[in-house]
Amino acid sequence: MDSYQSALDLVRKQPPERPVALVRRAPVSVAAQWFQANFKGDVFYAVKANPSAWVLETLWASGVTSFDVASLNEIELVRSVLPASARLAFMHPVKSRVSIAKAYFDYGVRTFSLDTHDELRKILDATGGAKDLNLIVRLATSGEGANLPLTNKFGAQAHEAPSLLMATRQATSGLMGVSFHVGSQCMKPTAYAAAMLSASRSLVRAGVFADVVDVGGGFPSVYPGMVPPALSEYMDAINRAFDEMKVHEETQLWAEPGRALVAESTSVLTKVELRKGDALYLNDGSYGNLFDATHAKWPFPVRLHRQDEEVESETLKPFRFYGPTCDSIDSMPGPFWLPADVAEGDYVEIGMLGAYGVTMGTRFNGYGETDTVFLDDAPMASLFGLGPRSINNPRSAFDPDDNKVVRLNRPKGGKRGKKRIVKSK
Repeated sequence: MDSYQSALDLVRKQPPERPVALVRRAPVSVAAQWFQANFKGDVFYAVKANPSAWVLETLWASGVTSFDVASLNEIELVRSVLPASARLAFMHPVKSRVSIAKAYFDYGVRTFSLDTHDELRKILDATGGAKDLNLIVRLATSGEGANLPLTNKFGAQAHEAPSLLMATRQATSGLMGVSFHVGSQCMKPTAYAAAMLSASRSLVRAGVFADVVDVGGGFPSVYPGMVPPALSEYMDAINRAFDEMKVHEETQLWAEPGRALVAESTSVLTKVELRKGDALYLNDGSYGNLFDATHAKWPFPVRLHRQDEEVESETLKPFRFYGPTCDSIDSMPGPFWLPADVAEGDYVEIGMLGAYGVTMGTRFNGYGETDTVFLDDAPMASLFGLGPRSINNPRSAFDPDDNKVVRLNRPKGGKRGKKRIVKSK
């Protein structure tokens, strides 16, 4: 892949016609090293967050050798990119018999998740009654504190857990463990502690010890209007709760970070095809890299780049985006704050899309092709010291019914100065 210093460097040297994923290796490497140094257990990367080969290779080079896979395709991907020694855990609680059998017999997977007696029987049947399985029972959580709760689809409820834990313990001579998912973009470290203590109560009622406590994913990143506590607070909460759990001395602690490892790594460069008032029509959208901007309605941070001249406007205004497809739901409300003179042919860089950006793309309506280049610049924000720890969200300073804009005071020389709020006339 080609490399550039920044998105503006790309726009000036080779203005693209298709969306471009602007990827940075350093944020992935730094995040991986931080988790390994600060999480007192085994780090399994959640491949679904970003399955790009360069991500897997960077994580491997940074010491992450375990991977949470959710499908046979993800298993095949990891096996095709990384050495055979990569450890895989098939952590989707509902799997086809064919996928289980192929994972076990063809790819050497020994760790499987489940949340029902039926799934337990399916795993045992598909593996020929194997006794070397590591079986992880996923438990339900409240989802409190998560920006995107994941409480309804998976997880054994408290009244179901004891019998399932006992049956799972009896089914294998390998490891038996518990897991949960507190929800995506979890903003409360205490959510992990609450889930761990609930799991401990289920283990006590079942009368079994767990060999593994898997705290799952949900570790957050930085977005406009969402500044999570320091990740060290999450580690502290997990460590305290683990010390209080009814487990034996050799019980292993696992985690499955996805977003926190890769969110900072990537931004997406899109081209403005048309402007209609406060609506910008882009060449990427909800069927491409901007799924969360549409369905979660996250106002991702943005920057404007112009090919032939400097951005002149000192005034920021809120815009909404439309993607390139003919579907009316291909729209992103934002608001996305950009210079007021944004026009057709300009480029909008949308940041913090390393997680659930490129992985969500489709080919609907003939769109969806995304090129990839490496950048050498810093992410728009960072929990690991590579950029600012927060992203200004101008929306929070305004009454939506009031006619206000943000104007940038720029000193001579064209550099951006501090922001001040002014009434538009």
